[in-house]
Amino acid sequence: MIHNQPFPNLYLIDLKQRMTGFRKFISAWLYCSDSLTFLVDPGPFNSVEKLIETLKTLNVKRIDYILLTHIHIDHAGGTGRLLEVYPDAIVICHPKGIEHMIDPEKLWQGSLKGLGEIAEGYGEILPVPREAIRYQEEIEAGGQSIRVTETPGHALHHLCYSFREFLFAGEVAGVNYSMAEKIYARPATPPRFKLEISLASLDRAMALAPEIICFGHFGYRKDAMSAMKNARDQLILWTETIGEELVKGDQDLESRIIAVLKTRDPIFANLALADPDIRLREDYFVGNSIRGMLEYVKNKSVAKKP
Repeated sequence: MIHNQPFPNLYLIDLKQRMTGFRKFISAWLYCSDSLTFLVDPGPFNSVEKLIETLKTLNVKRIDYILLTHIHIDHAGGTGRLLEVYPDAIVICHPKGIEHMIDPEKLWQGSLKGLGEIAEGYGEILPVPREAIRYQEEIEAGGQSIRVTETPGHALHHLCYSFREFLFAGEVAGVNYSMAEKIYARPATPPRFKLEISLASLDRAMALAPEIICFGHFGYRKDAMSAMKNARDQLILWTETIGEELVKGDQDLESRIIAVLKTRDPIFANLALADPDIRLREDYFVGNSIRGMLEYVKNKSVAKKP
């Protein structure tokens, strides 16, 4: 499992999956010092053994906190297994997600329904002991503070974690993929997408004024405020574009939307510069994002009718 140390005491771990194109896609973030060790999003079950090997290689003898940005299985699926190795870790989770982590059967069935073979590729989630998981708005440990901020949008149970100059953002600012000279980014919008909620969460994240944003998908940017402004602009642009194409009819709707977005959104258009396997992966998830927005736009259109 590939890892690097972009900042002092902070490691980015690439939770590469067996599926084609699922590299530089899922980030786990490890902060490790003498006084405080925490891991943000241990990722899916099927890569957790490799994650544990990486932690051992880095000589991580304890984890104080496992911080879940949300409970989707590509972010939280390995939590139960990780606790078997680091049983003293405290899991921080949104209140809406805690029961699903304790009894994950509904979460697993919902994942199978929504993701199908991809969910099977991520692997089934193990339960988390009730005594190991909680929610709190502020974490004080080792003379340092981690601020917890509710940021619903990608999921109702989504959290961001602010620590020093860093924002561990999960998917509040969408998906990011940095190439040699260009950046590709897109929204990560679910079927229950609501534009107003997502924009409000981005505003809350921006109010924290971080310098560096650490994405769940993938990597980091040192221009955190610019990255979040771009994510905000993308949400509005994509929603407007989908609305414009929807009124023209349903024929080839998704393909038409993508074609128009490639002309209007240069950061999204940078996908053409990515490796073929990355493009293949993104073709699937771009469709998911558009379908999430379509449902929202259709519902808004119905609501406007007399």
